[in-house]
Amino acid sequence: MKLDPFYLIVDDVTWLPRLLPVGVRLVQLRIKDEPPAEVRRQVVLAKGLCRQAGACLIVNDYWQIALDEGCDFVHLGQSDLDSADVSALQREGVRLGISTHSHEELDRALTFSPDYVALGPIYPTTLKVMPWAPQGLDRIAEWKRRIAPIPLVAIGGLTVERLPDVFRAGADSAAVVSDVLRNPAPELRAQQWISATREAMVQRENS
Repeated sequence: MKLDPFYLIVDDVTWLPRLLPVGVRLVQLRIKDEPPAEVRRQVVLAKGLCRQAGACLIVNDYWQIALDEGCDFVHLGQSDLDSADVSALQREGVRLGISTHSHEELDRALTFSPDYVALGPIYPTTLKVMPWAPQGLDRIAEWKRRIAPIPLVAIGGLTVERLPDVFRAGADSAAVVSDVLRNPAPELRAQQWISATREAMVQRENS
């Protein structure tokens, strides 16, 4: 499969009516600290909004709700793999992305035949405290050699200026959270990311 080069992560469905119209086509709904009923409400709403916009919705963590509601894509962290019924997801044709931060985690992720692998944090990030050191560009290249042709998502500390190096190293998609959501003009910032990721991908393909 091929991922859109710009991968937006939002923490609430209310972002979608603002950011889908500017051209976002790959979005993860990552909800934290909400009751299951609220998560389900947001997932159902997000699914409809993304379908109308022609965007791909990825549900973070809540695999059972995603499965119940007929969603197409789930993202799981390493701890989520302990409890998720990956076989049930795959039987229903739900695609799967998995986070990795170490060689051991990559080895484990590949046993599930994921539809993409995420690597992070590539650079230092202020979004949350990370127990892992920044991975860097060499690790992107290493991961891509190991997983190709599976798409590789880079996440953590990415900036528009760093995109060309990140894509040249082997990333297929750039995941972004705070640089858009905390920007005073998130719609404009998302548009800038969309343009920059597409330009970086063209540069890689032409190099």
